Amino acid sequence: MGVSEIVQHNQIKKGIIWYENPALLTITMEKNRAKIQLDINGDKDCSSQREALSMLASHMLGLKQPVDVFESIYQDHPVIGELVNRQTGLRIYQSATPFEALSWAIIGQQISLSAAISIRRRFIQAVGLQHSSGLLCFPNYKQVMQYSQHDLYQCGFSMGKANALLHVCQLIDSGVLELNIPQGENGVKRLTDGLLAIKGIGMWTVNYTLLRGFSYLDGSLHGDVAVRRNLQYLLGQENKVSAGQAEKWLADFSPWKALVGAHLWQQQSSSGY
Repeated sequence: MGVSEIVQHNQIKKGIIWYENPALLTITMEKNRAKIQLDINGDKDCSSQREALSMLASHMLGLKQPVDVFESIYQDHPVIGELVNRQTGLRIYQSATPFEALSWAIIGQQISLSAAISIRRRFIQAVGLQHSSGLLCFPNYKQVMQYSQHDLYQCGFSMGKANALLHVCQLIDSGVLELNIPQGENGVKRLTDGLLAIKGIGMWTVNYTLLRGFSYLDGSLHGDVAVRRNLQYLLGQENKVSAGQAEKWLADFSPWKALVGAHLWQQQSSSGY
């Protein structure tokens, strides 16, 4: 309904929190070019933030994802080659912040996409800050912390999901949880372990967050219903694909498992992600 994001033709408008201020991000797609505009509430000199804005836009558009390498490896693959060639250039668009990605993953646990979108909308309407354009900004953890379990329940959250999101906010605020991937070989594992320690967050939520918040392309989405359904279609298999079968099949595509999952989503509908 366009309460926080509007997509029209070649243009995306999205309300975001920019250095604690409501802002309107506009991305206009042209041939081989994306034009970026940021309108921030109040009179602020943001000339020093141009590089940060450029990095945010590149991140959200998935421009840092080495999909050309993936395509060169798998364009002739006997199973996914045709799919990859048909969907050349597919990138996984990113949430504006890792917190937004994690919130969206928690909201979307074990419910239909339409139900998740409805809850997300009500959540933004209840908690989000409004930009002068009228669009609402997806809240950050500081805004969410001002609300109770009951408030989130009124938005459509189950009590378990409300508790999980509020716990995440408290851990971020206390400095116990940092939503970034630490440097080093085990960086992803450390973040994964930290998230899994939170009641109400499982492996699907972690992998979806890594995919949509960090451009991490090797998370396994074998627990995703749409991935398994589209894998069944791709393989021409009569019986449904189990989570175990999907996990084993995707494992062969490391370190691109999540990107393969995105190609499976896109195979029949881009609404899957």
